[in-house]
Amino acid sequence: METAGRPGDGFAEPAGGTTPGRPGETSQTLDRGLRLLHLVADAQGGLTVTEAAHRLGIGRAAVYRLVSALTGHGMLRRDRAGRLRLGAGVLHLARRAQPLLAEGAMPALRRLAEQAGATAHLTVVEGDEGVALAVVEPSWTSFHVAYRTGSRHPLERGAAGRAILAGRTGSAGPVTTEGELQPGAYGVAAPVLGVPGLEASVGVVALAPLDAGSVGGQVLTAAAAIARALS
Repeated sequence: METAGRPGDGFAEPAGGTTPGRPGETSQTLDRGLRLLHLVADAQGGLTVTEAAHRLGIGRAAVYRLVSALTGHGMLRRDRAGRLRLGAGVLHLARRAQPLLAEGAMPALRRLAEQAGATAHLTVVEGDEGVALAVVEPSWTSFHVAYRTGSRHPLERGAAGRAILAGRTGSAGPVTTEGELQPGAYGVAAPVLGVPGLEASVGVVALAPLDAGSVGGQVLTAAAAIARALS
């Protein structure tokens, strides 16, 4: 069990600190709290208070104060091992933001569906899965894939998830797959890059092979348009 830091415990507050209660300290505390949330979000196994203190460059006592405030708002929680994890409050905010993301992506998705003659979708990350946040079907085709909003799949399967994984390595090019999520279905997707805090991809799925050149270019254009709309 960890205890709050004490003077001389090896974790000194940065020089040039501000006086408690002043606007500068409030801004600094907010910055630290947001940085802590990002650190915990990026740590798959959670973080101890000591690890968080090292990465933030502040004392454990200061981290405990941040944790107390963020836990009170449901943004953080402690698991059975005492490690810091994201709380349900973060999921609540994410769900409230999802309709805004979908609304911002719709114009580009509609253009993509009509151009490619295939079902277009915006997929976002939740844990180790991809979730279809917005789906648009083409208006002029006789047959197309019915892809439901809210559909989930592992990131390792399907063009949408593979594009997100490629985006993590800095690759922006389109990814193509065949029959990975559904036999006879073909997918092309590209990551949506440059939107802080968002891991997503945009793509199309069809019942017939898709031309990787032309459709890939259309998907890339849509991904760039969505990135601009959401930035």
